[in-house]
Amino acid sequence: MSEARTESYTVRLELADEPGELLAALEPIADNGGNLLSIFHERGNLTPRGRIPVEVDLEATPERFETIVEALREAGVNVVQAGQERYSEELTVLLVGHLVDTDLSDTLSQLRAENGAVADLSLSAPEGAESESSARLRLKTDQGAVEETLAAVRQVAEEKDLRVIEPLAAGGGV
Repeated sequence: MSEARTESYTVRLELADEPGELLAALEPIADNGGNLLSIFHERGNLTPRGRIPVEVDLEATPERFETIVEALREAGVNVVQAGQERYSEELTVLLVGHLVDTDLSDTLSQLRAENGAVADLSLSAPEGAESESSARLRLKTDQGAVEETLAAVRQVAEEKDLRVIEPLAAGGGV
């Protein structure tokens, strides 16, 4: 008997800005066999309804995913969108400059609005928020859209006077 194949899914939620709301939203996922891949929770931004947008990437079998979405709704969680992961390529870039002073949250929002998702962020500001800092961003993008995503990163960096360290081209030979 073969085990059912798991797939990657993205669920977009809107949560109230109250203690325990994120945990309450994650419990139906865990309780129904979902495996969390990443959570993007941007408390500084609010949806038009005054709620916090949260994007959860998870793995589950198709049957379990349907159960998870149903359980989220039954728990009173506002599920804005639920579906298969639409991103299929990843790239990592470094941004260097006054990331905090130029509103890191806005930078991330602009990159998400273009054609990708920030899968992971690591920020280093060893001399404090007023000095230059660096961030490593792991971006997910649509199949074949890596160059478009890099162009969006370059544009945002130029607007905010940041330096971009791009990944090496794949398969470039020795």
